[in-house]
Amino acid sequence: MAGIVVIVAYRPKPGCEKELLEIVRSRVPTLRKEGLVTDRVPVIMRAKDGTIIEVSEWKSHQAIEEAHQNPRVLALWDKFFAVCECVPLKTVPEAETMFAGFEPL
Repeated sequence: MAGIVVIVAYRPKPGCEKELLEIVRSRVPTLRKEGLVTDRVPVIMRAKDGTIIEVSEWKSHQAIEEAHQNPRVLALWDKFFAVCECVPLKTVPEAETMFAGFEPL
């Protein structure tokens, strides 16, 4: 069964850029320990406006549903919401171009 590749845009709250990046880097390892994501290595990058973009792969739609009931995942999401907003990818200026380019992290 194929996984579900997702692209998430995290816009840091003022002064929270460093903490956000640390949390983003811990996201997939945490989800992997819970058996929710594949072994695909995530791609993490930064837009010119400071938004951090992450591309990763969930194992399935069921894994995504399970995440919403998992205490470790919910605690991780609480950390995210303290330091950023998740925004639609289309709000990142680079997403308007044919070949969107980002700073690799």
